Amino acid sequence: MTQTAARSELTRRSVVLTKAVLRAAERLGLNGAQLGRTLGLSSATLTRMRRGEYHLKEGAKEYELAALLVRAYRSLDAIAGGDAKVVRHWMRNENAVLGGAPIDKISAIAGLTDVIAYLDARRAIL
Repeated sequence: MTQTAARSELTRRSVVLTKAVLRAAERLGLNGAQLGRTLGLSSATLTRMRRGEYHLKEGAKEYELAALLVRAYRSLDAIAGGDAKVVRHWMRNENAVLGGAPIDKISAIAGLTDVIAYLDARRAIL
């Protein structure tokens, strides 16, 4: 693969993940402040992301956190059968196992990984 092709692939993945995390945040019911806390980004950067002027950079911490948030959304969406109301309701309600509402827990890395582990365990139930 040429350097130009490799750079193009990195850019494509960055664009795709940026769009995916914005869509996941919307469907999870996260406002800009909540998404910013989860990814560690300022509101100005989020605004540029929404305008398509900024894309997450592969290898950066916010890229990895965005990938985790998308993973959490995909797991929850599968469990909820694609029902957006169920997804948003689950995010806002207290969860005894997680020790709080998932929407609050995901603002910390440990909380985000706990939410993912919980959802993965729920999906594995047969």
